[in-house]
Amino acid sequence: QVQLVESGGGLVQAGGSLRVSCAVSGRPFSGYAMGWFRQAPGKEREFVAAISWTGGYTYYANSVKGRFTISRDNAKNTVYLQMNSLKPEDTAVYYCAGKLRPPIATATAVMDYWGKGTLVTVSS
Repeated sequence: QVQLVESGGGLVQAGGSLRVSCAVSGRPFSGYAMGWFRQAPGKEREFVAAISWTGGYTYYANSVKGRFTISRDNAKNTVYLQMNSLKPEDTAVYYCAGKLRPPIATATAVMDYWGKGTLVTVSS
């Protein structure tokens, strides 16, 4: 059974930074393409960032490009999302998701595993 557990969410002021983490257990991690998604109240879940299983390729939503950085440590079975210059519109529950086979994906429907999410609140 694969488990994805997010952590690191919290309350931060606009312009601040936060790093959320996702710990993966249950299967070898290095073969997974990983992604971060988010869901704001009353909105659909949306793609934020993705990373290939080697970490050599990353892709971002336009809304976070230049502010967020996705990375992974395969030795620790963990993927990270560093969020800088946060804005109130970044407020959402952030979900980690894994995809068993390449390539990376931006669509929620093709991800194989999901975490339960961590709440990020950005105050103005």
